Amino acid sequence: MTTLKYIAHYSEQIKTQAGLLITSGRLGNYLEKKYPDLHEIQSDKALYHYVIELKNRYMRKGNPISQVSYNSKLKVLKNALGVHTYQSRMQGSKLKSNNSITVASLFKEAPPEFLRMIAVHELSHLREKEHNKAFYQLCCHMEPDYHQLELDTRLWLHWREQQSIHF
Repeated sequence: MTTLKYIAHYSEQIKTQAGLLITSGRLGNYLEKKYPDLHEIQSDKALYHYVIELKNRYMRKGNPISQVSYNSKLKVLKNALGVHTYQSRMQGSKLKSNNSITVASLFKEAPPEFLRMIAVHELSHLREKEHNKAFYQLCCHMEPDYHQLELDTRLWLHWREQQSIHF
């Protein structure tokens, strides 16, 4: 059976269903039918504005974000789809923070729902550093279909990887 590294931590039932889609050759059709569109957010500037708009809609009082960018060197390792960084430093008597979000460049070619899921995930880390109950509640507040989108994004990563092997 195919190795399902992007969904290895999911339940056996989900892995079985995904495995059936993959082995029957229907995963691509499932994804293309469910997510037929691609987004138009191709530049770092457009990505920054997109993420800031989400942040302002759902996390107005959160810490400011100094940078949002795509990164072609960011690999999807250890199930990471994006990266958030946080730096604190003393400036005089005040504590200054610097938050940034980086998204793997391969998501320039993703459906808009997947980019939104990644943006929501990384924004949630501004408030909750760990993947705990409060973190996922915040993700679901910003994107009610968060869990399904995360699973489908991981299936999309698997499908893309399989396509690159065959071509």
